[in-house]
Amino acid sequence: MCGITGWVSYDRDLTTERGTLEAMTRTMAFRGPDAAGIWLDTHAALGHRRLAVIDIEGGKQPMLVEHDGRTLLATTYSGEVYNYRELRAELESHGHTFRTSSDTEVVLHAYLEWGEDFTRRLNGMYAFALWDPRTEELLLVRDRMGIKPLYYWPTSDGVLFGSEPKAILAHPAVRPAVDAEGLAELVGWAKTPGHAVYRGMYELRPGHTARVRRSGLTVRRYWSLEAREHTDDTATTVRHIRELLDDIVTRQLIADVPLCTLLSGGLDSSAITALAAKGLADAGSGPVRSFSVDFTGYTENFKADTLRPTPDGPYAHALAEHVRSDHSDIVLDTAALMDRAHRDAVLNARDMPMGFGDGDTSLYLLFKAIREQSTVALSGESADEVFGGYRWFHDPEAVHSDTFPWVAGGVFDRFAGEQSGAGTSLFDPGFLAKLDLPGYQAARYREALDEISYLPGESGLQRRMREVSYLHLTRFVQLLLDRKDRASMAVGLEVRVPFCDHRLVEYVYNTPWALKTFDGREKSLLRAAVRDVLPDIVADRVKSPYPSTQDPRYAAALGAELRRVLDDKDAPVRPLLDTAGVAQALSGDAGEAFRTGTELVLGLNTWLASYGTALEL
Repeated sequence: MCGITGWVSYDRDLTTERGTLEAMTRTMAFRGPDAAGIWLDTHAALGHRRLAVIDIEGGKQPMLVEHDGRTLLATTYSGEVYNYRELRAELESHGHTFRTSSDTEVVLHAYLEWGEDFTRRLNGMYAFALWDPRTEELLLVRDRMGIKPLYYWPTSDGVLFGSEPKAILAHPAVRPAVDAEGLAELVGWAKTPGHAVYRGMYELRPGHTARVRRSGLTVRRYWSLEAREHTDDTATTVRHIRELLDDIVTRQLIADVPLCTLLSGGLDSSAITALAAKGLADAGSGPVRSFSVDFTGYTENFKADTLRPTPDGPYAHALAEHVRSDHSDIVLDTAALMDRAHRDAVLNARDMPMGFGDGDTSLYLLFKAIREQSTVALSGESADEVFGGYRWFHDPEAVHSDTFPWVAGGVFDRFAGEQSGAGTSLFDPGFLAKLDLPGYQAARYREALDEISYLPGESGLQRRMREVSYLHLTRFVQLLLDRKDRASMAVGLEVRVPFCDHRLVEYVYNTPWALKTFDGREKSLLRAAVRDVLPDIVADRVKSPYPSTQDPRYAAALGAELRRVLDDKDAPVRPLLDTAGVAQALSGDAGEAFRTGTELVLGLNTWLASYGTALEL
């Protein structure tokens, strides 16, 4: 896993621009702490920061394919292709020879053999660029589910690109600016594929490529979720899902560095940990290492609510004991969560405030602690989107609402929310009117529905649940994948997400809703497929999302910092606030809406100041 960046310019000689490329590449140092590399051609410059996971000695980048002293192809590559060994064998049968054992070199030769259609053969998580000096064309590629990020900025004579916005923002010609639409995207919880928040910048959509020529930039889709008839019965469906999961986890255990799992004690992470333990045991290695996050006094003083009915600790420990994992709890306190350096590190990792508050900070600190012992971690992320695990999947009112189900289903109950935005209650009504969050969400919702294909005659609940699944797999999951990628790569930890394997996603997406809920519960198919490797207490546990601190001192510390912002007449966020409303909120009870709103305000203030972001409203 790595950080990539680059610049294509057809009107200048980029061999003289080493300093600029070094500055862009340097921003990716956290993503790739093991090595740095730059390759310059007349009209293309590629930068790379490496996190060595496979073929530690041979996988250095940017990597070239050369013949008779001539460069045929160059790449700066981030990610993992899990089927690279099979592809390598097939390419060798076509006469290709390899000098390394890395998946990066396989990707280069796959393009030389099959052209742009080689993307259909890749199984994995990846974002990379290929420069062909023979045609002077650049190809940007992003994986099907958007696990790995990739941004680009079209210029008058080419393009800038990078794993994160910061790489592009490091270019002297780029000025960070955000308009009303960008801010609506930022706080509206409607992650729009292709939208990068910053004006002039784009995110390459999952399952897409972008080709840059002298004539301009064109984007092409190579994968999408398509409606297909499902003919397997329940037993066959469960069996096939288990076969897929066994294969996926086995593939994703491949690493030349220490590997672990993220374990919350929920069905998803427990399934991955148990299957990883089984896979390692079958291979004659192990035990699997597992890590959980906890807060000081959290389990002992836990208070159940509608969102989180149980604490993670007892369930994580039960699973760890069941599979005999080498388990560690990472215990965090309020001081660590409020530490300005930690919160600034999270903002820098995200390049913008995202509204997850202490959930972002705790995730960053969890990954930072794990990185001291492991380089790769397997996660249960995305199972809820694939198998229908969130409570609003099973709420008829949310399902049949004319908006994103997570909005109608109460994910904003903990935010304030007449404006349907995360934590917007502290902002000036005039400012919110410019954003028009309800209108923005409605437009993005209709766009998403227009993308969906259906089976002939598909109607009623099955048609609507196809829509609900599609919305989660293309919009909601992007929020979580991006969050996990940034928090993990900020400390040089590679997180793999087995439930995002496109084979599993395609198969379960087309499984009828009645099968997905055949036992009357959420995630019926997943539970049935892995029950044999789980203790009953874990297999039967009710969904409980990622934990959030319940320490009242955290809200009090947030309030004190918000008061300082309110008193600072030069604070860049102050003109956006309802100052009377903020003062009133500070004198009242610090509920969830106050907490989330405060975290967003503080994040925006730091972002506007440290990034020099211009608001163009």
